[in-house]
Amino acid sequence: MSVKRVLVIAGSDSSGGAGLEADQRVLGAHGCYALTATTGLTAQNTLGVQDIFVVPSEFVRKQINAGLEDVGADVVKLGMLSSAETIDVIAETLQAHKVPLVVLDPVMVSTSGSQLLPEKAVKELRTKLLPLTTILTPNIPEALLLLKDAGAETPEPKDLEGMIELAKKICSLGPKSVLLKGGHLPLTKDHKTSQDPKEGTLVVDILFDGTTATLFETEFLVSNNTHGTGCSLASAIAANLASGKDMIRAVRSAVRFVEVGIKTSIDLGKGSGPINHFHSTYTMPFAPDRFIEYLLDRQDVQQVWQQFTHHEFVEGMGHGTLPIERFKAYLVQDYLYLVQFARSNALASYKAKTMDSIAASAQIVLHIQREMALHLDYCASFGLSKQEMEVTPETIACTAYSRYILDVGQSEDWLALQMALAPCLIGYGAIARQLHTGEKTLRAGNTYWKWIENYVADDYTEAVRLGSALLEEHMQHVSPSRMEELIKIFVRATELEIRFWDMGLGILPEVDDSDQSENEPSDKDESGEWRLSPFRQAVGKVPEPDLVM
Repeated sequence: MSVKRVLVIAGSDSSGGAGLEADQRVLGAHGCYALTATTGLTAQNTLGVQDIFVVPSEFVRKQINAGLEDVGADVVKLGMLSSAETIDVIAETLQAHKVPLVVLDPVMVSTSGSQLLPEKAVKELRTKLLPLTTILTPNIPEALLLLKDAGAETPEPKDLEGMIELAKKICSLGPKSVLLKGGHLPLTKDHKTSQDPKEGTLVVDILFDGTTATLFETEFLVSNNTHGTGCSLASAIAANLASGKDMIRAVRSAVRFVEVGIKTSIDLGKGSGPINHFHSTYTMPFAPDRFIEYLLDRQDVQQVWQQFTHHEFVEGMGHGTLPIERFKAYLVQDYLYLVQFARSNALASYKAKTMDSIAASAQIVLHIQREMALHLDYCASFGLSKQEMEVTPETIACTAYSRYILDVGQSEDWLALQMALAPCLIGYGAIARQLHTGEKTLRAGNTYWKWIENYVADDYTEAVRLGSALLEEHMQHVSPSRMEELIKIFVRATELEIRFWDMGLGILPEVDDSDQSENEPSDKDESGEWRLSPFRQAVGKVPEPDLVM
């Protein structure tokens, strides 16, 4: 996807609220690449302009040529132009480079009503730039000044009809379209003017394209933070045109952008503060391909991840001190879990939207199939047969974890399912790596060394890489709020992984027997001990009730 380019030719605002500084923020918020040619430097703040340094016109020419000859521009946006000589240079370079679209914000009259451009510069702008302009965005005082310079002095409009007529007259001066901004003439709900300013509730901007007038109504906002609204509006229009929107949609979107920018602004400085240019943008708190790194570094994830990856069961495998009967009971449940894990990945393949994602999930299922064969061989070395394992009921921990993942897969989208699967896929690889390289890990004579090697093998490492790449790719395209929802799924799945280790150690989940009916079957025998299946008795007593599914 190509980046849309906008060259801004305007003055710099040292306070950051208007001029090139505001232009670049607006363009960045719209996903456009901004080039600049500076026409003037200002010393100003929210209270006013203290001084202006006009950049020599020939240096402005060099800036424009440097940008257009190299990067190029889809749209040129013009702001404060400083002098007649600068306007001449701009007109020459725009024609020479055959710029396709030009947005001109005629910065000629200050908020206080002072004329910012000398008469000669106004004439040069009218005669040389307006014929090159795709859309002109004057406010009412600027429109009146242009008409006065053209010898068509017009009375100030008093109502909506007067504004429409003014827009038509301005359009006759040469631009293809005119957006007459109505901020200087707030109207009532029925589009009338009022003697009482408090009754003005609407601002109407009028787009005239030579044949049709389109009205854009916004709420009249009483705010101190309107500095740079004209610059921001014109730059938003430029960005929208660069992105391929037609004129009406480009203007409507820009008007709404500025409206919300005023509504969501915060007070900065002692005078007229800037609008909020970033109200509709967000950034993810991680760089591309660094989501998992960010995830595991979060405080709300770190605690459960530490408990999972450094569990007593895990440490016991690394040290070779884990009781063998505990490990055998774990192997049985791990086998039963792998069946559900394969189902979950098959569901992920079904729910995927692209062939790459479908194939990736399918490959993980095939990896689980290969892992299952290795798992059966490994279990056989402990005297556990496939038949015996398959007749052993799942424990509460196994059922809770595996069905949670399947429930997420059924009730949510593909990415949510990937997040539910991630703790198992990523965690086992991380655990095996830390045990494989750990200084305290027993290698020679460790009954569990083979388990560790299985999860650092190339096949499993590739499965982790594949699953991680899928997460990284898709997490770049979610909203911050959705990211938080997905991380909660990851945390919950990690907590269930911890319960799975607890199950391996024989740690009972909390069970409330207070409401159990006398007629309900109990999982305890007459002595109050947990009943065990014959196979459980063979592998060692694990004090957790068996579930008949």
